[in-house]
Amino acid sequence: MSLPPEKTSELKQIIQSHLKKINIHGKIQEVLAETARVDPGSGRLSEEDFRRALQRRGIIDDVMKDLRFSQEKATKTASGFPSKPFSHYGDKEMTELRQNPSRQYLHLQVLGGKAFLEHLQEPEPLPGQVSSTFTLYLHFRDQRFGSKPVPCTCEPDMRENFLLELCRDNADGGKVMDAASMLSICDPIHFVLIKTDISGETTLVSSYFLDWRTVLSSTNSKTCFAVELMGVGSECKVPAGVLTVNLELYPPPAVNLSADVISTQQSLERTRTAEKDRLFLVYAKQWWREFLEIRASHQSKLVKIFAQDENGVNRPVCSYVRVLRAGRLLESSRHAARFVSLLAHERAPMLGGGTGKQEQWCTLMAFLCRGKGDCEDHATLLCSLLLGFGLDAYVCMGTKAKGVPHTWVMTRGTDGTITFWESLTAHRYLHRPVDPDAPPLSPQPKPSSPYRTVGCVFNHQTFMANCQPSDSVELCVFDFQNPSRWKAMSEEALRSVCGPGSCTSLPPLPPLCAPSLDPSAASNQLEMEMRYLVYEHRKDLDLGTVWDDHLCYLLSSALSAYEMERCTGVSCGNEEFQDAVRRAVPDGQTFKGFPIHFLHRNARRAFATCLRSPFCEEIICCRGDSVRLAVRVWVFVYPENACAVWLMFACKYRSVL
Repeated sequence: MSLPPEKTSELKQIIQSHLKKINIHGKIQEVLAETARVDPGSGRLSEEDFRRALQRRGIIDDVMKDLRFSQEKATKTASGFPSKPFSHYGDKEMTELRQNPSRQYLHLQVLGGKAFLEHLQEPEPLPGQVSSTFTLYLHFRDQRFGSKPVPCTCEPDMRENFLLELCRDNADGGKVMDAASMLSICDPIHFVLIKTDISGETTLVSSYFLDWRTVLSSTNSKTCFAVELMGVGSECKVPAGVLTVNLELYPPPAVNLSADVISTQQSLERTRTAEKDRLFLVYAKQWWREFLEIRASHQSKLVKIFAQDENGVNRPVCSYVRVLRAGRLLESSRHAARFVSLLAHERAPMLGGGTGKQEQWCTLMAFLCRGKGDCEDHATLLCSLLLGFGLDAYVCMGTKAKGVPHTWVMTRGTDGTITFWESLTAHRYLHRPVDPDAPPLSPQPKPSSPYRTVGCVFNHQTFMANCQPSDSVELCVFDFQNPSRWKAMSEEALRSVCGPGSCTSLPPLPPLCAPSLDPSAASNQLEMEMRYLVYEHRKDLDLGTVWDDHLCYLLSSALSAYEMERCTGVSCGNEEFQDAVRRAVPDGQTFKGFPIHFLHRNARRAFATCLRSPFCEEIICCRGDSVRLAVRVWVFVYPENACAVWLMFACKYRSVL
């Protein structure tokens, strides 16, 4: 790969500056003087002998180790703390931490994987060959990290360093914690392993919670062990593979704890959690019996108190909702709804045939890392974000047309206004209930939403079941203070298993990560790929291709207006766009345009989809006099690198009859 002259000059300056910084000339003179003293009669020192002498002293290794070029920019989480998606730390940084520890860290090393038997028959990828990859994501105490992708093999070469800060809020005034204080930190390290195939589709391989506190009893506060990753969903009891992990504390505590103390603490936490879960289960069963005694028809209502996560663990549905603040990553509740809708919708995979639906809700970390999930995952995330924006938000469980189970979000205004939010599309619907006691000829509001029935609503503090005579949405009155309409669970009982710090078994809440994708570069790259595909397609039809760059630029305002309308529901800028197009298209010529929206950046997939539309195909294959084509791509990037891709094809030509 060749570099332009200015880049070559810049690279030389960086290397020279680095060599001067580490005093490489002084070190070379020391090696020359030492070699002359040890072997004064050897005569002239050859270049190979001198290189060996530098290598023996470790000077070459030091230079190459310290000279690193990072292409990844540190991203920011919603809390404002830096979170590097690809974090690597060399020996120099570790040495500095040992000598001058300003904070306390947990150094986690992944030393490789093995026994990923699903990939046993796959050959080793050749250099440059595109293959499926594994990516490991970590979450610990408001910090998120990700590894570099490695090829999927039976023994993936996953070797990474992650530096996890034990205390980020300086609650202890900057004092160094002792081992007993660290033992009280029960937050686990959440491992999420994602497989990405050659088409860019992601699959959740494993979700594992690691209790790191065993390092507190290890010699020199350092331990190495194997982590067996289990599968997810219906394969949650089947091992997916093994990772070798090394843990080390910086600085090490003055006194280590015994293994018995740590196991006793862990046993106490498990016992406390199990007792809370048992008491809540007893209460939930009693509550359910009381609910069924109200009406016999309640047996068929969609009321769900517990849901299984990706590891097959039953948890109260309220525990899937938290108050999530996005910092400066999302501007408003409308932008939050738009962001959630950009995460792809995919039902949990089901092994075998049948029309049934696989029951699997996902932890927030697994959902964000995978970038797609079912309607329950979208609804709980949107509800969490709306709560963060100060709205009175609830997740609704019910059905759509033809009795299909569905989950969506509802907000209540201070004036009693009820608004439904569809988390898969970001559409909003104002709910106006029908009055069944009104006179027959009195006007009634027409249903505006696609929802048919509602069985229960919940958020992080509340769970209520619909006990009205009919569970029809159009007849439903969302008066939660009326016990004859809604039967509520005890908030104290819910708080005991879903409140902050109530259970060590609850997955910690990860922050959102700022996008690392450059929207301008992504837009330009995809636009150039689309131009090439249009050129090749017209070439196969024996048609020439002439681009109108000015017309391409004018399409930008339309794409921007489309995305703004999706976010805010307000349409603007259409008059200016139409006026600009009229000025750019001469009299006697015809203008045609076709906008389309995607959630991915795969040019060939997008182009194939466009050709399936007869309107778009007519533009791409346009024939006439003075045909000029235009294409514009605009990639709008949201947190977690979720993308709204707007694409518009256009042409202007003089029709020849």
